[in-house]
Amino acid sequence: MRYRELGKTGMRVSEVSLGTWAFGGDWGEVDDEESYATLNRAVDLGVNFFDTADVYGDGRSERLLGRLLAEREEEIFVATKAGRRLDPHTAGGYTYDNLARFAERSLKNLGVEALDLLQLHCPPTAVYTQDETFEALDRLVEQGMVKNYGVSVEKVEEARLALDYPGVKTVQIIFNIFRQKPAGEFFPLASGRNVGVIVRVPLASGLLSGKMRPDREFSPDDHRNFNREGQAFDRGETFSGVDFQTGLAAAEELKGLVPEGYTLAQLALRWILMHPEVSCAIPGAKRPDQLEENLAASEMPPLSIEEMDRIREVYDRSIRPQVHHLW
Repeated sequence: MRYRELGKTGMRVSEVSLGTWAFGGDWGEVDDEESYATLNRAVDLGVNFFDTADVYGDGRSERLLGRLLAEREEEIFVATKAGRRLDPHTAGGYTYDNLARFAERSLKNLGVEALDLLQLHCPPTAVYTQDETFEALDRLVEQGMVKNYGVSVEKVEEARLALDYPGVKTVQIIFNIFRQKPAGEFFPLASGRNVGVIVRVPLASGLLSGKMRPDREFSPDDHRNFNREGQAFDRGETFSGVDFQTGLAAAEELKGLVPEGYTLAQLALRWILMHPEVSCAIPGAKRPDQLEENLAASEMPPLSIEEMDRIREVYDRSIRPQVHHLW
């Protein structure tokens, strides 16, 4: 495993880390013991950074990570998120009182005295020009509840706005072969301000795994079933906003670029890691074998200029018209 600096947080994190949304729900049936086995295997293989949120299974994911922190001796960093517990989920709800309440709940779930990284959880765009929200986060840092804070965004525009606040140390954003806009319009800005970049949805909800078929059916409790048109949350979180059949066709074309001995998922992750502004990617994994495949991307040889160009050609021709202007 290779490690990269997470901006100016002082954390040096595994470049392929682990997102734990699936351990909480919205990805079909999940077993806590299998999830915990996956977490432990991640630590065994050098992962030291885990991303979660207070709403993943109503704290289920955080509590599993709390168990891991209590039972492992290695240095482990956990990033969580806050804000989506608001009902209604409006910009006006991002106040000190609410954020402090959410942070206290996460502290309890994780069993820690201070949160390594607290991220605003894809708030309404208006929050990014709401000074009082970032003043509240500064106050949480001053009080010792939070060590670092950042934002998790839906749009490149939101990522750029967040950089106006000096306390923002990380930005989590969707970035993958099917969502390439951040590389040109955000990464140079983040690098210039030494802000860490955490990449989520790196495999486009499985479209870039190379394992999906046109007749694939998803369970009713899987967001790839119930959120394809954005019925529950931003559509870009599901398949990166790409039409399922279009994405499958593009993935099939990309398979021709996979080096012998590797998988499409590893190619997709290696592509992300080719961007030096990225601190880490956080693919999910429900089982240890899925995890192991993802982590192997860290050891994959760098892609050539020709391979990067061919990947860009697939994006420009098949995917860009659907997503580039939206996020």
